[in-house]
Formats: sequence, structure tokens, C-alpha cells
Amino acid sequence: MRTDVRASWWGGVLPTVVLPVVVGLVTLVGTGFAEQAGTGLRPLDLLGRVLLLAGPAALVVRRWNPPVVFAGVGAVLLGYLAAGYPFGPVPLATFVALGSTVARGHRRPGYAIAAVVFAGVVVAHVLRHPGSGFPLAGASAWLAWVAAYVTAAELWRARRDRREQARAAADEAERRRGSEERLRIARDLHDVLGHHVSLINVQAGVALYLMDDDPEQARSALTAIKQSSRDLLREMRSTLGVLRGVDEDPPRDAVAGLARVDDLLEATRAAGLPVTVQIDGEPRALPPSVDTAAYRIMQEALTNARKHAGPARASVLLTYTEDGLDMRIDDDGTGPAGDPGGGNGLPGMRERAAALGGTLTAGPRPGGGFRVDAHLLANGADR
Repeated sequence: MRTDVRASWWGGVLPTVVLPVVVGLVTLVGTGFAEQAGTGLRPLDLLGRVLLLAGPAALVVRRWNPPVVFAGVGAVLLGYLAAGYPFGPVPLATFVALGSTVARGHRRPGYAIAAVVFAGVVVAHVLRHPGSGFPLAGASAWLAWVAAYVTAAELWRARRDRREQARAAADEAERRRGSEERLRIARDLHDVLGHHVSLINVQAGVALYLMDDDPEQARSALTAIKQSSRDLLREMRSTLGVLRGVDEDPPRDAVAGLARVDDLLEATRAAGLPVTVQIDGEPRALPPSVDTAAYRIMQEALTNARKHAGPARASVLLTYTEDGLDMRIDDDGTGPAGDPGGGNGLPGMRERAAALGGTLTAGPRPGGGFRVDAHLLANGADR
């Protein structure tokens, strides 16, 4: 809804001021020449000049309500002609009002008002020249001009509508990209916070338990807390920097990816979950988005195992295939499977895989424990 009254009729200096002034000058000067040629029954006086300029003046506010302004300009034209004043370029303001009405989408009222005004002009001509009969040739010529003008206005409206639709589609695509980026950042934050905070929680518990009996082991736990908190701050700064847009220099920290698997496994083992890794196939570089997704899925799966599996061991199997990467993360724990309470871990992993055209399944595995199977496509970033 508009809150500025000026914005309801103001369209800029050129269409709102310059165009009406030019139409008024052309109408006034042209009608002066028509008066000298004797095209009127009544000399152009003050009232005639007022009627001549009333139509162009109304064009100033034509954006406010094009059909109303068009009807007003047409009524002024009919009144001028009915008064018997000289017939010059008087309909010029009416044509401009008609074009504005059609171009702004008021097609039906525009056509209806145009038909009434055209019929009124023909009647006025018959009344001004009672002995000449019906001006068939002249009416046909004027009708052809009106039809051509309306066609041009329709083409202009269609072109403007296409531009607006293209602009709206571009804006919608931009909003969709923004939503996807926010979703990606939310998943990254969830994974980072879940992994590091759970590590800190476990190590803090160990430190408190061993503070009196084994100070050296408690010191090691506190050192692990310090390292994990530093990693957490680094990754959060890297992720939130995307939102803040303040990082002008290239990032100096390693991007989350399979190259950091050893660090992830070391931190997981330090938190009390023994884990092994096996790689099948020929390792190769994956697209950055696929590489990051694989790391985050492994990180979240191991975090879930550490939090929910109880005393357990975990294993990671990475298989490089022709079309991408297969991942299997198993644990032999006896705790609850997945995310109790409807967490975001498993849905987040599934969304990561689906966003790259892959699949992810999770559930109890044969023989007890829990299993996460994921298949990521190498060309998933192009989908």
C-alpha cells in the first residue's frame, strides 16, 4: 500500500511535467492556426483556451487513476467541440490519456471510454456541420488511427509486463538462492556446534571426575577442551563471515572437507569413541560442495554415535565409485538410534545428500548398533 500521496501520481519530471506542457503548447499553437483557417463556428476566447489547457493539465495526475483522468479529458474534448470552437490538435491530450489507461492495464474501461468519446466526436461533427451528413470517410480514418494507437499501447504494455515478469523471476531466484544459503549455513552451524560442544562436554566431565585422583589426565582433558573450543570458534567465524560479508581476504583456515578426516577422527577418539577408517577405491579430488557434505555427514554421524550409542566402537568406510562417493558409518552401541526427541541431525544429513542428488539412509544395523549409508554424486553440485 502506498503511504506517499505524491507517489500515487508522480512518475518523474519527464512524464508528469514535461509531457503535459508539450501537449498543452502543441494544442494551443495548433488550434491558433486552425482558428485562422476558419475551422470553428466560434472564435477562440478565454473559455476556449481554458478548455484547451484543461485536458493537458489533467495529464499531470493521470497515474493516480488513468480511467478517471481519461474520462475527464474526453469530457473536456466533447465540451470544447460542442461549444463550436476551432478544431485543431485538440484530441492530442485524449490520445495520451488513452495510451496511459491501456498501458497501465485498465483495458476494458479504456476501450469503453474511447468508444463513448469517439461516438461523441462524430456526433459533435454532425452537429457542427448539419448539412454535410454522416462523415463516413473521416470517421473510418479516425477509427483506423485510434486502432493503430491502441495496438501500439498494447504492445508497450505487453513489453513492460514481460520486463516486470523477468524482474520478478530474477528476484525470486535471488530469494531462493538466499534461502538455500541460509539453510546451508544453518546445517553447518548445527554440525559444528553439535560436534565441538559434545566434545567439550565429555572432556569437561572427565576433567571434573579426575581432578583429584589423576590431575595429569584432567590436564589432558582440559587441553582437549581448549583445542576443541579454539576449533569451534574458528569454524563459527568462517561460517558466520559469509553472513557478515566482512572477510575481504581469502580464508586462511582449511575448509571442512575429507582432507581433515584425520583431525576429526583424532578428536572423536579423544572424546572416548574408538573409531577406525577404511578407504576403498582410488581416492580423488571431489567438487568442494560434495567434499564438504561428505565431511559434515561423517562428523554428524560420529557425533550422534558418541552422544547416543553408549559404550561403543565406530567404523567408517569410504568407497570411491565411478559416479561419486559411498559412505558407511557404523557403531556397535546399544543406545537409542538416531536423534532422540526429533533433533535435526539425521534430517540435516539427508538434506545435504539430497541437495547433491544423492541419497542417505540411517537405521539399526544387523547385529546391533546403528548404521548411516550415504551415496553422494560427484556431479551433484551441477544439479
